[in-house]
Amino acid sequence: MQPSSLGNRALRVRPAGVRLSVGFILAKRFTLCAFANFVDVLRLAADEGDRSRPIMCDWAVLSDTMNAVPSSSGITVQPNERLGDPGRFDYIVVVGGVMEDDLSGLGQAYIEYLRKAASLGIPLVGVCTGGFLLHRAGLMDGHRCCVSWFHHADFLEQFDGLNPVSDQIFIDDGDRLTCSGGASSAHLAAYLVDKHVGRAQAIKSLHIMIIDDALRPEKPQPGVPLDISTNDPMVLRALLLMQQHIDNPLSVTELARRMGNSKRQLERHFRAALGASPQAAFLQIRLALARHLIETTDKSVATVAVECGFCDSSHLSRVFRQRFDCTPYQVRRARLDNPEVEAA
Repeated sequence: MQPSSLGNRALRVRPAGVRLSVGFILAKRFTLCAFANFVDVLRLAADEGDRSRPIMCDWAVLSDTMNAVPSSSGITVQPNERLGDPGRFDYIVVVGGVMEDDLSGLGQAYIEYLRKAASLGIPLVGVCTGGFLLHRAGLMDGHRCCVSWFHHADFLEQFDGLNPVSDQIFIDDGDRLTCSGGASSAHLAAYLVDKHVGRAQAIKSLHIMIIDDALRPEKPQPGVPLDISTNDPMVLRALLLMQQHIDNPLSVTELARRMGNSKRQLERHFRAALGASPQAAFLQIRLALARHLIETTDKSVATVAVECGFCDSSHLSRVFRQRFDCTPYQVRRARLDNPEVEAA
């Protein structure tokens, strides 16, 4: 609990036994999995066993109209109550929708409600693209925002003035908490349960949901599938940053600086985990993507070279041959000469 919010929130009146109260705002076509994971952690932590009584935790889906809200899967959720006094909740959680939808912002009633909550010192939580919506409402200024590695480029294109973080599963930035959605919403909910109810309840919830253990915020997100495998958190974070800067490769020095580590420390971890330098791993990632684009798209070799951070097609062809013992043109020709591969 942040010191700035103690004075306002100490006056809250809560039902006997409730230690954590959460209000949810669901965006149009919200991601059902992220919402369900968050709620189920609260449900399982709130009572003994799996009895689902809201004793130690309670929650409500809030609405300005009380109309059912459709999720991205088409399943609708009926709100529990209208927007009222946000001061009765410990957290207000905004669950975002799919990127293809209009993310220009929430309705004015929701924005006013969230601003009132912020003025009372109540932490706001953005789940999935909920962080995008909080930013659109002007409520993320000066705060870091956790976004999925999959949406990192979308965020940079559409949302100015905020630095997205896509190499952690969630971020606790004081009175703003954000997570990338999916299973990470369960870990963020467990983190809050741990803080307000107890670690035993948080672990119990995750175990019932067949999630091995509660992860800390700094745990790296799983990213684009790689042929590189490691359990070293520092190396995983570095690999994710590499994936996000394929078209403009970062130096090892800059990579280490962004991670808050020294160059020597990063190189030592790569050697121990992968038996290779960060430069070699970065080149492997770029070449793997280049081959994937050559095999699955009609982009020219020159375009692929630029998108994968090579100077030109000649540069790509040279290192491509060294790695795969063939040129990009030969890979493309093999695809075109094989009707079954082309059809696939």
